[in-house]
Amino acid sequence: MSEEHPIPVNTPQFEVIKSMEGFVAENLGSLLKPVEESWQPSDFLPDMTKEDWREQLAEFRTRGANLSDEVLVVLVGDMITEEALPTYQTWLNRLEGVTDVTGASDSPWAQWSRGWTSEENRHGDLLNKYLYLTGRVDMRAVETTIHHLINNGFNPQTENDPYMGFVYTSFQERATKISHRNVGVLAGRAGEDRLHKICGLIAGDEARHEKAYKLFMSKVFEMDPKRALLAFAKMMKSKIVMPAHLMQDGRDKDIFAKFSNVAQAIGVYTARDYADIIEALVHEWNVETLKGLSDASAKAQEYLCTLANRYRNLAERFGVSGREKFSWVFDREVSFRLDPKPVVVQ
Repeated sequence: MSEEHPIPVNTPQFEVIKSMEGFVAENLGSLLKPVEESWQPSDFLPDMTKEDWREQLAEFRTRGANLSDEVLVVLVGDMITEEALPTYQTWLNRLEGVTDVTGASDSPWAQWSRGWTSEENRHGDLLNKYLYLTGRVDMRAVETTIHHLINNGFNPQTENDPYMGFVYTSFQERATKISHRNVGVLAGRAGEDRLHKICGLIAGDEARHEKAYKLFMSKVFEMDPKRALLAFAKMMKSKIVMPAHLMQDGRDKDIFAKFSNVAQAIGVYTARDYADIIEALVHEWNVETLKGLSDASAKAQEYLCTLANRYRNLAERFGVSGREKFSWVFDREVSFRLDPKPVVVQ
């Protein structure tokens, strides 16, 4: 089934998702934070309304000067990924049974979609302003990359299937959590405590969103285990593409691959992390212990239970090094060496 032929309404998947509305409604309060209790980007930036704003800004820029170009490149890549949020909400609203049919629907799924989007929106806002105020990056090159990425869209190969969609989001929220958390660790090591805190807060949001999508998919496994298992296996066979895989800056069509190489080299997000996430989701949804399966779903179970180790074996043999110029840091060269051993310990 292709993106041009999405799963039709009134399939078993659609009916299961619609029947989960009460379950979603019961859990919204614990999965989304009230707006009044949520942090906002301005909480972590110099207050330009104060008389001492110059001193605040000078101190802010002094700390930002401690960040290496490698960390800056990965931070920019993470920020650009967050800034393509309009694409992700559009995709989420295409999943059958999850659609916000009016744009302001009272459906629990629509409330989740808008609530998730509103929380995520702060991430790109804050990181964008942070990077602008440091004066360390070429903001026009960064903004051009964001423009291209939103224009290009992304194709996670979920076929509008909500089961595959929730597998994808469960995986991606965990991956994003790891990436932000590890950038924060590196910022802390460089003495940039403000960025360390910012990345920790963003990672905390991603952890809560990961919990939500895993919970939704756990309910799907409870109600429709065979199809859930097949969807999980199909999603993993398609491979999890990163949300920013169509990133370009107008000059370099390979900038996403180069950014990813730097992220791996400094231990922010690695091939081992990919394997660990697979293993965590297999455990979360009790894939190993599912019984009463059809031949097809039993094969999917066997595939999933051995997949993480296959990726770990590949990671042991994976390595490359190089030097690349990034427009984001004024075409300075950034060196990277991909070491199979993780640099940052989660």
